[in-house]
Amino acid sequence: MSRIIAYKILLVLFIGTITLIGGLQLYHHRHFQTPIVAGPGVTEVKKLSDYGPGLDGTITDTNVFFLKAEQEGGKMLIIANTHSNEPAALLSSLIFLENAVVEKGTLIIIPQFNNSGGRNTRSGDGYPLYFEIKTHWGKKRFRMGNRVASPLDQWPDPDVYVHYPDRQLLSYLDIRNTNRTWPGRPDGALMEKLTYAAMELIRKENVDLVIDIHGAETMFPVTNCIVAPEKSMRIATMTSLTLKAMEGFDNHVEPSPSGFRGLSHREIGDFSDALPFLLEAPLPFLDQPTGPKTEDLLLNGKDPFLLKLSKKGKLFVPYDENGWPMSKRVGQHCSAVLEIAKQFTRKNPEKALLISNTPRYKQVVKNGIGSYFKDPSKAKKENIFHN
Repeated sequence: MSRIIAYKILLVLFIGTITLIGGLQLYHHRHFQTPIVAGPGVTEVKKLSDYGPGLDGTITDTNVFFLKAEQEGGKMLIIANTHSNEPAALLSSLIFLENAVVEKGTLIIIPQFNNSGGRNTRSGDGYPLYFEIKTHWGKKRFRMGNRVASPLDQWPDPDVYVHYPDRQLLSYLDIRNTNRTWPGRPDGALMEKLTYAAMELIRKENVDLVIDIHGAETMFPVTNCIVAPEKSMRIATMTSLTLKAMEGFDNHVEPSPSGFRGLSHREIGDFSDALPFLLEAPLPFLDQPTGPKTEDLLLNGKDPFLLKLSKKGKLFVPYDENGWPMSKRVGQHCSAVLEIAKQFTRKNPEKALLISNTPRYKQVVKNGIGSYFKDPSKAKKENIFHN
């Protein structure tokens, strides 16, 4: 009997140790901070709670960076990490944040839109907790997040999410998906308050263009594209054609569905005067028939199972032994953002938006993402913010 009791005690201690180690890892992940260096173009930093008081004091509140030129012009908002397991969005936004100079107009950047999702993970799917980007001064570490906000911040989930204001029935998880809760409401669930605050920012700041950056599976048809509603379609089409002709990569246009509610590229256009766009770049990491979900797969996009599927014509993007590296995805996003601003300026010269000192596709692929990140140890303290 004493031997059995001893075994039980050892088993309890073993389980307790494993639980403690795992809990500490998740705790450190949730509270890990990545330093961001505000670049030469940043003129003001606000909080999203300045536009939606329901966020004040919550982990969902997040930084909003303004890059305003002396010359008045158009206004563009970049939203990144709506889905925090699509990290090319964050990296692209930081390239603009740390480098861009706005010569005319205003650029507004929210690099960590779903701050709760960025501090969440999918341990059951084997997600790495972090990934690192090489720079000339060392490695810059980032949290790998989840698609939806953490249940630690918004709970419980309903059996069915009833979207406001259309009352369309969506999956219960969509109440924590910040690309399903637009246009939000001030007295709703926390993620609805988040998207409502963003809508208030767009309306109060008279934003002309909103670009929501994402990534999608190679087996998903809506990938490697620009998603746009009717009001944004002309600029999206001209952007796609120009990128193909001038920079050599495909970025086709997909229409925003009018019958599927809660999407940023639908609701922003319907509830404000802004022209919304959603950018998708291929993200092999999110495909299901892959090997282990490693940091290498996330950064390089190389997987033998996807290569076999590509040879059988099962993918919606070209795929070979080179995979889909992060630099290619980020480079596409940078070029698409700059080209949308350029096409808008051509169509609306009285609201010109001129952005310089930001790389395009070929430069990012050639030089690497990390070459555009500033060394926090050499930056002024007042220019460092944490993500």
